[in-house]
Amino acid sequence: MLLKNIKSVIRAEFFHPCPGSVFINTNSVLTASDLNTIERYLKSIDSAGNDKILAPRLSQSKSYLKITGIPYIQPNSNKLTSDDIINTMKHLELFESMNLAAKPRIIKASPKSNMAIIWFDIWDSQNGSKAKLLINHSFNFGRYIATIRATNMNSGVSQCHNYWKWGHSTFLCHAYGSKCQKCNGPHKLEHHRDLAWYCKANFKLNPPRLETAKGKPCPHTFKCINCKGEHMANNNKCPFWKHRFNHE
Repeated sequence: MLLKNIKSVIRAEFFHPCPGSVFINTNSVLTASDLNTIERYLKSIDSAGNDKILAPRLSQSKSYLKITGIPYIQPNSNKLTSDDIINTMKHLELFESMNLAAKPRIIKASPKSNMAIIWFDIWDSQNGSKAKLLINHSFNFGRYIATIRATNMNSGVSQCHNYWKWGHSTFLCHAYGSKCQKCNGPHKLEHHRDLAWYCKANFKLNPPRLETAKGKPCPHTFKCINCKGEHMANNNKCPFWKHRFNHE
């Protein structure tokens, strides 16, 4: 009734109580005025307790944006980092009401270019009101002019969990078998101890190799199938994993 009194087109279709909160489903996206009206209504309920009522807020979604116009290699010869971007955002009024959904991700615009593309995701309202305040706006980054653009979700390069190579998802893998992310053998990691020759005894070697004791983790170090580093293929220390948002 209160929404109707202020001539709002919003109608509350149903209320759903949740632990410590109330979910209100409406026929459209609420404005600031609508939220204030709902807050007054909740505080008017005698049993609600005014001091316990927090300001209503809209359900959140993610908006996907990118920044262009910033060099990948900075004047001090260091590569641009996510922390550089975050520190700049903290000091700009443009980003004052923005909450990052994840750390910004940085790639080169092209292999031979020194310009960067910075992908960043923000928590937003369902109608993307915060993103609309940022899109096509420019700001100073040192002596450079950076511009914010809208973009689609950049999920990065997929890693197959069958063969542990990058470039396609597990769902799209056409391989009939699996590879171990530790030894690259034709078995899953959970069968490594039983099937990998690394863990089996070999008395012909000098010195002889003993079988890995039952119940003990495999002590051997192997090379990643992707970068040849001494870690498993799905380790987040792998350079391939760190550059999973860089298709090149």
